[in-house]
Amino acid sequence: MNSEIFIGFDSREAAAYEVCVRSIRDHCQEVPQMVPLLEPHLRGLGLYTRLHERREGRLWDVISEAPMSTEFAITRFLTPLLSTTPWAVFCDVDFLWRADIQELLALADPRYAVQVVQHQYAPPEGIKMDGQLQLNYRRKNWSSLVLWNCRHPAHAPLQSWINTRPGRNLHAFEWLDDSLIGDLPPTWNWLEGHSDPELDPKAVHFTRGTPEMKGYENIPHAEEWRAVLASVRES
Repeated sequence: MNSEIFIGFDSREAAAYEVCVRSIRDHCQEVPQMVPLLEPHLRGLGLYTRLHERREGRLWDVISEAPMSTEFAITRFLTPLLSTTPWAVFCDVDFLWRADIQELLALADPRYAVQVVQHQYAPPEGIKMDGQLQLNYRRKNWSSLVLWNCRHPAHAPLQSWINTRPGRNLHAFEWLDDSLIGDLPPTWNWLEGHSDPELDPKAVHFTRGTPEMKGYENIPHAEEWRAVLASVRES
């Protein structure tokens, strides 16, 4: 399928981006176009105008009145506006792909505006990753991997919502009727520390922290992640 993959980019997580891209390439027979969501670039295009601040060393979203753990917390929702193809995938930067992404695209169902793994994920609030706050909100982590039906008319409100609505409304896909949110198998967004350890993930999501971060060096699939990073740096 002709498609694009949009990857959340955070300037603090360059290694994670390298692993995400290489692991996609390593498992694809037909590699789709990969696009990093660079927040300064999107601002320069005039597509992203939300006001951010730094408060106590953390990125803060003024509209949401809440911290942002990544620079792409909201820019991910620009995917259907940026895509030049009818279907696109968005994923967080901290993914390790272990299967051909074309298998995921083969699940595209035109009945839906988006398809996601519908996690029941409510971690205790506290600290994650490199000192970022772990906050709970409705449908947490649904938006960390999205198969977008980019031309679906129900996405029409998004251009306004992205720059005016609190992040919690966007992450819960509240511009859509629930009937337009399709489900994906949990193997496509396997959350380290939460998902069923008996599953064989097609994509591992290191949502708590990547294996290069202190405290996450020995989590499941950490050695695999480091091997991909090593292959990038040796090439």
